[in-house]
Amino acid sequence: ATVLAQSLVHEGLKNVVAGSNPIALRRGIEKAAEAIVKQLLASAKDVETKEQIAATATISAADPEVGEKIAEALDKVGQDGVVTVEDNNKFGLDLDFTEGMRFDKGYISPYFVTNADDQTAVLEDPYILLTSGKVSSQQDIVHIAELVMKSGKPLLIIAEDVDGEALPTLVLNKIRGTFNTVAV
Repeated sequence: ATVLAQSLVHEGLKNVVAGSNPIALRRGIEKAAEAIVKQLLASAKDVETKEQIAATATISAADPEVGEKIAEALDKVGQDGVVTVEDNNKFGLDLDFTEGMRFDKGYISPYFVTNADDQTAVLEDPYILLTSGKVSSQQDIVHIAELVMKSGKPLLIIAEDVDGEALPTLVLNKIRGTFNTVAV
């Protein structure tokens, strides 16, 4: 792809210097790209089995070991799973699987930590409050907090932000042991 892009730029500049209309040239490149994408989609084949995934990944990575690891990872997480690739200082390829959910950002307050040794917040079978908005006032959480306290189960709050009087209220309840909560 990089070689193709470099060639398009190089040849395009050559044509502009020779007097071609740059706007017409751009339109031509866009039409060609659309036609190529259409043709690629028409000739594409679904890759469904672990063996097909391994073969495709091996070709893409130019490495059979990488292809097998990719196939193993995709087979393990399933069609709706997520695979994250990370560099490390170790030699070789390792697969680590995380059950449940994983967040790129962590807890909002260090008071939500459940394991002081590794500074993690782990909840077992929590209720989950999921909102696309902010949780700012006590009124936003008071009814849910009462229900959670009665159940004895922990509460995970996933929100755009938790601030205002809601955050200290949650932290205080966590510290007092009223109910276990984590906001992310």
